[in-house]
Amino acid sequence: MNRSTVNWSGPMPALTTPFRDDLSIDEDAFVANIVRLYDAGSTGMVAAGCTGEFWALDPAERTRVAELAVAASAGRGPVILGAAGIREGDVIDQIHAAKQAGADAVLVMPPYFVRPAESDIVTHFEAIDAQSVLPIVLYNIPGNAGNAITPRLASILADLDHVVAIKESSGDWNNFQDTLNRVKDRIRVFCGPSSVFGVPATLAGADGLIDCFPNVWAPGCLDLWHATKAGRMREAWALQATGIAMTELFTTGGRTLYPATKAAMNHLGYPGGGTPRPPLRPLAGEALKELAEGMDRLLERHAKVA
Repeated sequence: MNRSTVNWSGPMPALTTPFRDDLSIDEDAFVANIVRLYDAGSTGMVAAGCTGEFWALDPAERTRVAELAVAASAGRGPVILGAAGIREGDVIDQIHAAKQAGADAVLVMPPYFVRPAESDIVTHFEAIDAQSVLPIVLYNIPGNAGNAITPRLASILADLDHVVAIKESSGDWNNFQDTLNRVKDRIRVFCGPSSVFGVPATLAGADGLIDCFPNVWAPGCLDLWHATKAGRMREAWALQATGIAMTELFTTGGRTLYPATKAAMNHLGYPGGGTPRPPLRPLAGEALKELAEGMDRLLERHAKVA
């Protein structure tokens, strides 16, 4: 397998997993969010990743999320399911479950928390690749995983049999650009923080964007890709400016990204928000008030520019 094995491109939301107050999965809201995002211009869905709080889902719940995403997508785009784990066997089990649920690919990060050598990370991915029954999208998010898929390591892993793409979410432009240059002829490259540099990533030749912000800002965040590809650059750069401001809002003032995403969805009346699962907690007090007011200002400003 390689980049030619799949035809995926464009903006794919990293989906939230909505939980009710009793912390059960709100399946109806999850499905409604997927339909809404396809209607807004999404080209695929990424479920049970970091935005989807994979760490809070047991194996049966991850499988159920995959089943729901596949059914809701109804062939409108690929469904890529997070398959994170420290142990190779756990990742392999998730890949087989994802296949059974009908997913098109899996998103696999390096082992987290532990600090393996680069050679150990290569061996880890080789073992997973040898038993994979689905295409693999590498996932570089060192801020969360603790271990990076460096550009050099990405180039090594790009030659594994089942690897077809990478989601580059380092948040470091130089790292993204170096990775793109090294692997783009062999595997597809998706930019993670599109709210921060989706436009330059698209101009540089990225195959698509995978980000949490379409959940709260669609079609705006999706149009970072569509406007850039269509050459509507004034619109694209205005969208980028809004995305940067929104990212700052979600990650300051006592707020962190995933609870803020859900809080913003709730504020705007979008399906798919709900509450996060512990150890994350819902936003409250001044942090929630500032988020709601900030979102209203940003969306009003964007509407005037548009």
